[in-house]
Amino acid sequence: MAGTVKSGAIAKAQETKAVANAGQQTLKNLIAKMKPQIAAALPSVITPERFTRMALTALSKDPKLQECTPASFLGAMMQAAQLGVEPNTPLGQAYLIPYRNKGQMEAQFQLGYKGLIDLAYRSGEITSISAHEVCENDEFEYELGLEEKMKHKPALKDRGEVILYYAVFRTKSGGCGFAVMSVEDVKKHMQKFSQAAKYGSSPWQSNFDEMAKKTVIKKVLKYAPIKTEFVRAMAADETIKGTIAPDMVDEQDETIVTVEAEPVAEAPKEEPVVDSETGEIIGQQENLL
Repeated sequence: MAGTVKSGAIAKAQETKAVANAGQQTLKNLIAKMKPQIAAALPSVITPERFTRMALTALSKDPKLQECTPASFLGAMMQAAQLGVEPNTPLGQAYLIPYRNKGQMEAQFQLGYKGLIDLAYRSGEITSISAHEVCENDEFEYELGLEEKMKHKPALKDRGEVILYYAVFRTKSGGCGFAVMSVEDVKKHMQKFSQAAKYGSSPWQSNFDEMAKKTVIKKVLKYAPIKTEFVRAMAADETIKGTIAPDMVDEQDETIVTVEAEPVAEAPKEEPVVDSETGEIIGQQENLL
């Protein structure tokens, strides 16, 4: 019995490997077929050969990506290449997420926490940017208004559960800013804006802490004096694009967001007013006229 189970597991593993190899070979052939178009869209620092290696590595790290349409996978890979971030690696710069869109699996591109920070530094306007978690036993206080201030002193031990996240930045001109979000606020943001968060391959599931920091960084950068190019780069986050173009940022996002309709409240029914002496319903006669 044990031998039968073991041989069955081996056969299943071999079948999975065969399917993975077939998927990689199919994509490799597609990349070879589209090589001129891909080469024209790639930044000068990345060759088509390196792009192919990155694509096959991403596939091997997440076999579910093989279920995605080739067009969406290549589109997500091209977004990563043009932004200069590596997807699905321990660096945490970017992620390709299998996402059911329009009834089929497609690859969604997502920036990671470290990728967003890297892009901020590359903008040339930011000299310092970071995000941190605040635990229940830390000393933390902040104040908004005309003279904003914030102070965080982490507990040396037994910090407790995470209750807040905050991000701070400083610009080359000397300006600075910060933003604070509670864990509850981060979760509400996730549920409202990240349609792919429910999937097991989503970094929201595997690394909530980093995604929370990314969220609060995006919030604080709304108030930073940053260049248009950086704003355009952030617009690539959580998008699906099925075309290859020299500037992927300008391509339309093909993500279909399903929004549940809110229930329509029924108008309250008016109770009839009865004359206590005659027993007649007041207003009934007027309605009959």
